[in-house]
Amino acid sequence: MVAAFATQIELDASGVPWIVGTRVKVAEVVLDKLAHGWSPEEIHLQHPHLSLAQIHGALTYYYENQLELDAQMAGELRESLDLAERLADPAWQQRLAQLTPVR
Repeated sequence: MVAAFATQIELDASGVPWIVGTRVKVAEVVLDKLAHGWSPEEIHLQHPHLSLAQIHGALTYYYENQLELDAQMAGELRESLDLAERLADPAWQQRLAQLTPVR
């Protein structure tokens, strides 16, 4: 007997997994679970546009690919922290202001 399952996840050109038919990354669902300790049902209450099947699919994908996704999320966090540090730098803010036309 062969079983076939419809996947709820697709990878973009950069290898980032997304929930099919949405604009939600798997990492967003995972971070809701990790940061807030939310159950799939609570995630569904907070994001009613996602079905429980989509949420469970995202969590399943994460647990099957945890090392890779943890590395992706850590890289995104580093990029965010680097950007925040640059934005806080007065010299960088001045350079940015010179590039942006004032309205």
